[in-house]
Amino acid sequence: MVSRTVTTSGGRDFAPIRSEFGLREDFPAAALVEAEQALDEVRGGPRLDARALPLVTIDPPGSKDLDQAVLIERRQRGYRVHYAIADLGGFVPPGGALDQEVKRRGQTLYLPDGTVPLHPPVLSEGAASLLPDQVRPSVLWTIDLDPDGNPEGVVVRRALVRSVSRLDYESVQASLAAGTPHPSVALLPEVGRLRRAMAAERGAVELQLPEQQISPSGDGEWTLRVRLRADVEAWNAEISLLTGMCAAKIMIDAQVGVLRTLPSADVDAVSGLHRAATASRVEWPEGESPARLLAGLDPNRPESLAMYVAATRLLRGAGYTAFDGSEPTVTSHAGVGAPYAHVTAPLRRLVDRFATECCLAVVAGADVPAWVRAALPELPHLMSASDTIAAKVERACLDQVEAWVLADRVGDVFDAVVLRSEAAAGEVFVTEPPVMAKCTGAELPEGERIRVRLVEADTTRRKVSFERFFGEEDRD
Repeated sequence: MVSRTVTTSGGRDFAPIRSEFGLREDFPAAALVEAEQALDEVRGGPRLDARALPLVTIDPPGSKDLDQAVLIERRQRGYRVHYAIADLGGFVPPGGALDQEVKRRGQTLYLPDGTVPLHPPVLSEGAASLLPDQVRPSVLWTIDLDPDGNPEGVVVRRALVRSVSRLDYESVQASLAAGTPHPSVALLPEVGRLRRAMAAERGAVELQLPEQQISPSGDGEWTLRVRLRADVEAWNAEISLLTGMCAAKIMIDAQVGVLRTLPSADVDAVSGLHRAATASRVEWPEGESPARLLAGLDPNRPESLAMYVAATRLLRGAGYTAFDGSEPTVTSHAGVGAPYAHVTAPLRRLVDRFATECCLAVVAGADVPAWVRAALPELPHLMSASDTIAAKVERACLDQVEAWVLADRVGDVFDAVVLRSEAAAGEVFVTEPPVMAKCTGAELPEGERIRVRLVEADTTRRKVSFERFFGEEDRD
């Protein structure tokens, strides 16, 4: 893991970003009152007693807003996945002050020095979170898979569950490597690999771009590093994707709900990827789909990084599609390679609560609640607005730390990989410290390693830029 630490003395923090985007951590008094009242009487009607299931959660260390708990069992023919999801529909009264505030926020925002939560912490980190050894209301998905990992049957219902352990990705990965996994997730690699193989076959596009992560490091310090995704994290994500795909099918069949959609890439986007492959000297076998090409790249090679950046053009146009009474024109998500819906993170994302209520009603043979149907048309706009803010806040925080880290290094020379090139400029990824930024220079070679010189690191404007550097050895 690559890292560089900057001392944040002199009061450096992210308060200016919170102010710039109008982020409020505190909730209106009326919303807090409703949250407290919900602790006394959880809504949702009768619940299956599933407390005997040895479910476990897998999250980053220190997480308190635990949305999902999982158990994977082997059947006589295939597998059974139990996936318990926090039941926010049981805590948020429709149309009340809390409901309105949650709609205004849209999703939890994560900043390096703390979160701006979607729900009051008394719910998101307390009564609604699937914390270990606590009986919790949940929405329990039971999905039967055949030996190849295809779903054969899906049941979703409200239940009472109790997680038996809070695990994290690193410890699960280590236990699997040692051959001593928790029994509840011992089959996760087996099912995860099956589902990942199917993803490439159905055309799912996965971009393994370096994920920059900001972490505190001692009193008043921040560390910028590249976060490497463990295999177990990818396998765990497949369980969430599986559930979202099952939810989408339920709603499409019933012609009511809300999907996460992404139209298929247009010809220009695919042509752009072909040009990037040529520029990066990546062989593209005739007839191979973009999904299979990208899945076969080695993420540690510089030309692969350039291909992933070029492939972001394939994933433009993502949004939410609400429908009631007829099937929408666009139902699929090109990045997933199938119809897909968000239902597995209701503590952190508004739309999941409403999609879940649709699925619960349809599977039970009941009418979708009127308050859900009334909210469906506004959800795409609410989620689009919150997605935009979340992306801007994340980028602003990264830009700020990049500038802090590099503020005293203007004029220094760094190794970099060219991610994108246009005329006399482009975008590069500097490996140490891990920074993505603009770079000037004629005909920057996409997918190749070059040297760059830092020309600007403005901590006020949060701007970092480089220029291509030619030393004596480069000119020979």
